[in-house]
This record gives sequence, C-alpha cells and structure tokens, in this order.
Amino acid sequence: MKNYQSYIIVLLLSTFWIVFACKNSYTESDYEPIIPIATHFNGQGFAGSESCYTCHPEIYKTHLETAHFKTSAIADSSTVKGDFIDGENVVTIGGVVEIQLIKTDTALFQQIHKIENDELLMTSKIDMVIGSGTKGQSYLTWNNDQLSQLQASFFAPSKNWINSPGYPDRLVKNRIIRPRCMECHTTYANHVEGFSIKNRYDKDQIIFGIDCERCHGPSAEHVGFHLSNPDVKEAVFVTSYNELSQQQKLDACALCHSGITMNSKREPFSFVIGDKLAEFSTADYQEVKEIELDVHGNQYGLLTSSKCFQKSEKMDCSSCHDPHKNERNNAGSFNIKCMSCHSNNQKKCIEDSVLLQQNNNDCISCHMPMFPSKSMKITLDRDTIPVEVRTHLIAVYK
Repeated sequence: MKNYQSYIIVLLLSTFWIVFACKNSYTESDYEPIIPIATHFNGQGFAGSESCYTCHPEIYKTHLETAHFKTSAIADSSTVKGDFIDGENVVTIGGVVEIQLIKTDTALFQQIHKIENDELLMTSKIDMVIGSGTKGQSYLTWNNDQLSQLQASFFAPSKNWINSPGYPDRLVKNRIIRPRCMECHTTYANHVEGFSIKNRYDKDQIIFGIDCERCHGPSAEHVGFHLSNPDVKEAVFVTSYNELSQQQKLDACALCHSGITMNSKREPFSFVIGDKLAEFSTADYQEVKEIELDVHGNQYGLLTSSKCFQKSEKMDCSSCHDPHKNERNNAGSFNIKCMSCHSNNQKKCIEDSVLLQQNNNDCISCHMPMFPSKSMKITLDRDTIPVEVRTHLIAVYK
C-alpha cells in the first residue's frame, strides 16, 4: 500500500512538471536550422533578405522597390535597362570601334568590332548589373573568379548606351572591380586574397543589393531563433537601428555616402552596423570646405555641414529617408518631414508666390537643388557632361 501511494505521488508530480514545462517553454516549430547563404569573416552568417518576409512581409515587399536593393543584381533581361534592338544597341568609341550589346536566348553579351572591317575583337558576357537604373547602370563580367567592368554602360536620362563613366574615348582594358566598389553595391562579397590580383571573389559568397542585413547585421542566428521560437516576440540576435546612437546611425550611411576617396584602415566589409566608422576609415569630408564637396557620394559631409543638421540634436539620415520605401520624387512626403521641424510658428518662407508655385511649394527644390557632380561625368556624342545630383547641403540659395 505504501509503495502504491509513493507511485501515485511520483506520477502526479511528473504530470504536473510536464504540464508546467509545456506551458512555459518556447513553442518549437517545424523549421529546420538556418543554413547561412554566406558567412561574414567575423563568423556571423547571412540568412538572406527573403528570410525576413515571414515576419516582416510589408517591409520586405516595399524594400524590394528601393534603389538600395536594386543597386546590384545578376544580369538578365529583367535587370538590364538598356535596349538590345538593332540600331539602339551600339556605342561608338573614338570613331574606331563599336561596342554592340547582344541578347541571346541564354545570356547577354558585349561584342567589340572594328568599324572599318567589322572585325570581332572581343566578346564578353554581361554577368552583373551595378546601379539601380535611376541615373544609369554599369555592367561587370567574370573572367574565372576575377571581376571587371565592361566599357559600355547605360545612361537613364537619355535612355541609351554610353562609354562607361571614367573611361577614355578609346578602347581600353576592362577596369578591375576592387572590394571597396563591391562594399557599396552589395550587402556582402567575399574577396579572395591574392598577391597582386585585387579583383578575385568567391562567386557563391556574394549577396546582391543593399538589403536588410546590411543595416541590421548578419542575421542567420536571429532568423533561426525566431523561426524555431515563434512565441518570442522580442527581437534577439539582431541590431536594432532605433537603439543606435545618432553617430552610429550616421556612420551606417557614411560608409558609402561620405566621398569616394575614403582612407581605409581595415579591409572592406569589416565594418558592420553599430561599429564606429572612424575606426575603419577616414573620409574626405574632413579635408575640404563644404562648398567644395562633391554632390555625388558625399551626402554625409554635406548634411553635417548644414545649419539644419548642426542645430538639431537628433537629426540623422532616417529623419528624412525611410530605407524601407522608395520615396523618390515624392515631394509631399519630404515636405511633411521638413515642416515637422519648420512649423508654422517659426519663420515663414518669404519667397515670391510665383516662385513657390513654380516649385510646387517643394522645400527641397529651393533648399537642396540639383548641382553637377565634379566626379561623375559621362560622354554623349563626344561631349563630356556632368551628371546632376541633388545636394545635401541644406541652405538658402539665391
């Protein structure tokens, strides 16, 4: 009888413990462990932005339409903006050679011919797209594991093929693509070290576009945990942008928006969100006056030179830009953000009503106008013209 009572007590305690454990443990799901699509050399794994869709579907879908996400891609008919129709697919270089852009059933190619006798000099496959197509695109080709820029690019304002920016008006060797270029046009690219070759990459370790994990850090551990534990609603193993300091937020953008002559202290892709950029590189905005800063690529230097920024305690890039949405040409959205600080009880705009109407009451048309870039120039019909870019030096322009 005593043994029977002991058995009953043990059975009841065991049942109670099982019920308690089941009610208070994480709910396990049927998801398999996340296999990283690439691994940062700090050891953290990338899950890929597609994995974000399960929990963040709306943010994921709108981010796909941003210029950041489209800044690089595998080349195919859907990602290359240029026209392949006969007569529209030719770039003449120096009056000596023609570059023809060719489309087949399986791939896209750049072919170079002599004009005088149509001799074929070179055929290169178009493997990668660089640029969202807002202003243009350039194209890269693989030679084994070496990556180079092709000489023909696409210029969006004129909707035609051009000699790539920075190339002379003659046929030259393809420009090698160094890791610093990839750092600002991909989320991650694993550079293969070589004694003298600077453009070798692991093709299986490239994440195209600037996607979720560029701004939240490599997130394989985060995704794996939350898919396995769907009842846990507080995000873990991921960098929260809202928890960063003002300078950390600015640094995340300044990595690629503070000039093209950054002096690197560490290897490209070393910096991850939350790091101090000053420990990784020194940018050229510290070396010249703000009026001399180039509007192309140095938005950070221009913004931080603005009184609008200097008189604000919390302003950063996301004060005006939503990285999850394509806001280009949405003047109304930007005006609202301007007026959130410059409300009606402050100094009103004193410009002539006709000018205001011409600019559609658009704040940035007057205070952040378009200027020609000093560094980004393209050649059209032998004329070299600068590309106009909106300045981020917020000021009163006359």
